[in-house]
Amino acid sequence: MVAAAMLSVAALGAQPGKLDPRMMPRIGQVDERFQSYNVEMVEVTGGRFWAPYKTAAIETQVEKPSVQGLDPNMFRTRPPIDLGNPRLRALAAALGPAYMRVSGTWANSTYFYDSDEPAPAAPPPGFGGVLTRAQWRGVMEFAKAANAKVVTSFAISAGVRDQNGSWTPTQAQKLLTYTSSIGGSIAAAEFFNEPNLADRGGAPNGYDATAYGRDLRVFMPFVRKAAPGLLVLGPGSVSEAGLLANYPGPKSDAMLAAAGPGLDAFSYHFYGGVSKRCAGQGNASGQTTPDAALSEDWLSRTERDARFYAALRDRFEPGKPLWLTESGETACGGNPWASTFTDTFRYVEQLGRLAKFGVQVVMHNTLAASDYALVEEETLDPRPSYWAAVLWRRLMGTIVLDAGTSPAPYAHVFAHCLAGQSGGVALLVVNTDRDASREMNIATQSERYTMTSSAGLLSNRVQLNGQEVALGKDGRVPELRGAPAPSGQISLPAASITFLRFPDAANAACRSDGEGPLRGTAQATSLPRGSAEAGRRE
Repeated sequence: MVAAAMLSVAALGAQPGKLDPRMMPRIGQVDERFQSYNVEMVEVTGGRFWAPYKTAAIETQVEKPSVQGLDPNMFRTRPPIDLGNPRLRALAAALGPAYMRVSGTWANSTYFYDSDEPAPAAPPPGFGGVLTRAQWRGVMEFAKAANAKVVTSFAISAGVRDQNGSWTPTQAQKLLTYTSSIGGSIAAAEFFNEPNLADRGGAPNGYDATAYGRDLRVFMPFVRKAAPGLLVLGPGSVSEAGLLANYPGPKSDAMLAAAGPGLDAFSYHFYGGVSKRCAGQGNASGQTTPDAALSEDWLSRTERDARFYAALRDRFEPGKPLWLTESGETACGGNPWASTFTDTFRYVEQLGRLAKFGVQVVMHNTLAASDYALVEEETLDPRPSYWAAVLWRRLMGTIVLDAGTSPAPYAHVFAHCLAGQSGGVALLVVNTDRDASREMNIATQSERYTMTSSAGLLSNRVQLNGQEVALGKDGRVPELRGAPAPSGQISLPAASITFLRFPDAANAACRSDGEGPLRGTAQATSLPRGSAEAGRRE
């Protein structure tokens, strides 16, 4: 307790109540691709994905639902995403370097058609969709243009199983071989998406922890030989600490015990609730509202699940990096307000809180599909959370600092070394008070980037330092200039998100020539945990 108190005082500086970025100590480090995103496999192939709230599902009668056990009317058939679109590539490139995860529930039963001939009109028996060579080549080309590394998963449905029901690597081998043949690479992969929801994810009937362990004992030696540089992530389960705590599927602890150790990084998925689409699916207790979007209960749920999965990691894969490979406003495609400024608070708080906790990578679902996407899928207009993502990418470096105790109520402060500036510091300050501004003393001058919305939290437009932010006429992401902020007291508007840039902080922990020992967290490491280099050293 004494050491923690001394650390807090040091972070605040000599004068109580004043934040001093020059004195903040280093407590951790995240992957350089910490802020990343998902492009669902069903976006790449085309198929039935979550229907936007502004439109009804096109089909009202189908033989079977798109995801087992869910109402088919929650979905809409969509064509494949145009990954060659220059505007989409430019929007993604502004978030690079990043990981681009191409996976999701639909990937569990996707058939890779390893031919340049026209694809079959329907997938073979045991599969639910078809991925062509041209589509996968488009993924690799997009990733290269966007400075992204690809993360994926493999099919585990009946179509890849032998007569005894055992998983076979034939499909996975074809995908890996073709990827290599076109000069692409897969940086990391989960065996399959969300095995704790196996019954809704295309797995054979009765799939359990024992079956998972049996499959992993086939998968691991195969992938080590077929793709030696690929980081194996797992188990990739979702929300077992809260939303799905009582779901009757395989549990991660049982699956990990059955599989044995050997992962390169421990991955999990997190949703704090389910969207309105799933309200009639027996998930009423998992609902949330716009009024709760800035509450501590809602914002802290990401820490609850991180603690749960970190404890499992420590039991079964001690020392391995922790990756959050899928997360969004709510499951089932997000709520109607997921596209508004309301959800930007969850977005930045999740990044700030998990970086402090030691999570190495956070992948947002999705880049440009459904209501929780960073980009509106039809117009490719950036949503408010996209602009926050750009500011995070440009300002928040990989070294995490201790900002100490916030000197103002409702103001949450997160600190990192400034990206690209030796000795510099960046602060993220979130005022979650909807009704009142908050005052804070800063020890030195800075550049200020304050996000607000004059149209209210439920607007899909956002202002930066009082001016509406938008793409340039050519569709390019603008520079996003800060405003000078002198030292001393600054005012944080009600319901605002502020980044502060301190290029001249001369913080010793942020000097490029000084990599001292880390302090303050068990997860701290001298390497970006979860990077390819760190994974190979584990």
